[in-house]
Amino acid sequence: MNILFGLVVAVVATTITVAAMLVVRRRAPEGSYFTDGDRASGVFGVLATGFSILLGFIIFLGFTSYDESRSGAETEATVVAQQVQTAQFLPDAGAELTGELICYARYVAGPEWDALASGELGDQINPWGAEMFLTISTVDPKSAVEQSAYDRWMDQTSDREQARIARVHGAEGIIPVPLWLALFAISAVIFAYLLFFADPGEGRVPQGMLMGSATVVITLLLQLLMFFNHPHGDGVGRLHPIAMERSLRVIDIQAEAVGLDVTAPCDDHGNAR
Repeated sequence: MNILFGLVVAVVATTITVAAMLVVRRRAPEGSYFTDGDRASGVFGVLATGFSILLGFIIFLGFTSYDESRSGAETEATVVAQQVQTAQFLPDAGAELTGELICYARYVAGPEWDALASGELGDQINPWGAEMFLTISTVDPKSAVEQSAYDRWMDQTSDREQARIARVHGAEGIIPVPLWLALFAISAVIFAYLLFFADPGEGRVPQGMLMGSATVVITLLLQLLMFFNHPHGDGVGRLHPIAMERSLRVIDIQAEAVGLDVTAPCDDHGNAR
């Protein structure tokens, strides 16, 4: 999340609303536009409570989606590293599968993550997933060890695909447009309602604080919701391919430790050579 941009938005929004309050205050009647302040405060409490409950549930939904994407990325990276080990028990295709797994991981940490950050991934698949399917379909396990490794590979492939779905499901945003419209409409209603509390009998600072504090809270909560709605990208708190990059390093260390020499059929970004 771009902290500076968020701060600028909050400051600009607060400045505009406080200025509006002070302008309305000049022509407001003594004691505000409400003759019954207690009743007006009660109505405002209903508005604020309803808005906060709605926004709280949506933020919880957004955080759940964010956490699922993070957990999916971690699980996918772990399974990729495990499949490298499983591939070594498939002698007919082990080296080829290992190279394709490395390319899969590079593609995830490279072009695929860039597409996630820009919201352009859509229904695209990881091409190396298809390549691994073609490779494993040629394997004919004969021994008990190979049969067990083959079955394990298929189970891990299913786990990896499910983890990828969890990682990418929030790329397009989980909050529908009507819900955004409702939130901004309720925010506008709260802002307009606060203007009716303008009172020339009160000082400018208390009046500015009345409007400014509400604006800051609403603005920050809406920005937090926008952050959770698009968890991938650049900025503080955004999801990055750290887990997959770590798995790539682990695979290199493991390959060196056992003397495994694998030439991946792709460049450092996972693009086919």
